[in-house]
Order: sequence, then C-alpha cells, then structure tokens
Amino acid sequence: MSLENSAKVPVEERLFSLVLALLATENGLTKAEILSTVQGYRQDFAQTGDNANLERKFERDKDDIRELGVPLETVQSPGDPGNNQNLRYRIPRGAYELPTDIAFSAEETTLLNLAAMVWREGSLSAESRRALLKLRSLGVTADEPVLGYAPRVRVRDAAFETLNSALGRNAYVRFAYLKPGEGEARVRTVAPLALVQHQGRWHLSAEEDGTGTRKTFLLRRIVGRVTITGKTFRAPADDQSARALRELEEVWNAHTAVVEVEPGSDASTRLQKRRGTVAVASELHLHFSDINILADELAGFGPEVLVISPPELRGAVRERLIRTAADHG
Repeated sequence: MSLENSAKVPVEERLFSLVLALLATENGLTKAEILSTVQGYRQDFAQTGDNANLERKFERDKDDIRELGVPLETVQSPGDPGNNQNLRYRIPRGAYELPTDIAFSAEETTLLNLAAMVWREGSLSAESRRALLKLRSLGVTADEPVLGYAPRVRVRDAAFETLNSALGRNAYVRFAYLKPGEGEARVRTVAPLALVQHQGRWHLSAEEDGTGTRKTFLLRRIVGRVTITGKTFRAPADDQSARALRELEEVWNAHTAVVEVEPGSDASTRLQKRRGTVAVASELHLHFSDINILADELAGFGPEVLVISPPELRGAVRERLIRTAADHG
C-alpha cells in the first residue's frame, strides 16, 4: 500500500472504512461496489475507465486487514461460480466480535460505553454517510449501528510524519538507523522517494546522499528524531511507490522458510493464514522479506514451532529463545 505525495485519504482511514463497509452488510459487497463507494477508493474510481491500479490497492488492503486479524471472507456468486468479478467480500460479525467468555466489570463497561459513543460520533462522518446512501442506492442493505466499532489498525511509526513532510517537499532527511546485529545506530542522509506499507510495516524507499544508492529502510528501526535538512532534490518522474512495493514483493517472493508446527496450535492457525503459505505434509513454507522480523514472530510461538530452514533463521530463533529463557531466570 502506498502513500502518494498529493493530499489523499490516509491509509488507516481507508482500511477502517473498508472494515466498516464489510461489517455493515450481511451478504457482502462486490469489488465494484467497494471501489465505487468506500472512502479511500471511491475518490479515484472511474465508472467507465481503467481501475487496475485501484484494484491492486484493494488486493494489498485485503492482505493487510487479514494480517491485523480481521476475518475477511470471499463468497462465490451462486449463479456465476468462478467469476472473480462477482465475488462478494464480507466480514462475519460473529467472528469479529469479542468471544462470549470475556466479561467486563461495571466500571469497565461504563468506560467502554463512553468510548463507543465517541467512536459512533466520529466514525459516522459525512463521507461515511454518503457511502451508506450510495450502497443503499445500489440495493445493498447496510447496518448503520456497526459504525460504532473501533478500528483495529496499527499506529504509524514515530518517524512517519516527518518523513512524509520531507517527501512532499523533496527535501533530504537525516536520521540514525539501527540494523539488527549492530551495536550502534549509523546516521544516514537520504533523499526520500516513497513511503510504503508492505506486510503491515512501513518502509522508506530512498537514495543515499553522495552515492545515489537506492535503499529501503524499515521505519521501526529509525532511532530518535528525523531531521529535515535544507537540501532539496528533483523527484523522479515515475511512480516511486509502485517501484518500492514491487522491489519489496520481489524480496518477499525470493525468500522462503520451512517450519514444522504443532497441529492445532496457535502457531499452526496463524501461520497457515499468512499470505503465500504452502502446507507440505507436516511442514509450512513461509515467504518473508526480513529474517529478523520473522525470527521475532516465530520465537513468540515458543515450542509450537520448529524451524527447518534456512539455517540463519533457525539460529536467529534459537538465539531469541535462549535470551528469553535467560531473562526469565
């Protein structure tokens, strides 16, 4: 998912609007209904033109909200099975709501009710009302009270706003960046070209000052403040966001890990739902773009996961488990 330089609907708002729209109708929505009505898509929707870029954005958004734990389903049209254009997308409310065995005290319920009131007022914006009216005009039944749901999306990294500001001004930035395995952060001065979200994480695509080498930085590894310098650059004419996403996707496709998981475990359930996961006998084949991020994730499952390959990943997970055991005595 990309962030363009021009003023557009924030990514979080688009994801939230998509979740709301899919929760608000029991039978689901087609891709055309989503792109033409949901905030963040409808602004760029062409009734009779090419919507290929918008469809790709929707495909990435589907992966992102599934990674956030939202149970997005696809439903085949009974009268036209196999036609992807007539697929309907829905979020079953029962699978999204809290489990029945979770209870709150009177004080907690009061606070939650107050929070829900704020969300109802804030989430049903003028844009949301227009989208609901448009859905109804298409014959789609939408349930308005569902707009009281709070979003379950990640907050932006601390460096995001400053980098986004520099991106809009074509200004060089300076920041300290700590790579895994290094003891100290190194100061980088770069020309920011695109801010993109891939696999639920924000990345900066940039060119290093002096060398012109293009690099990708994970925002969560930026340490301390980002400084906007007085030096500017001429932005490339081509779509830098699309290029950055394409390069990240190529890296993701090129790296595969093989793991064994305990049947019926949390690890088995979650890892099998990852995009691109392939089950081969008792093993799962997982794509990844950053070995340290995957190692953090797999180590979190403890004994439910055994890494088969690559050896670097196996060693990284083992190191994290040993460190965790040492930290807990």
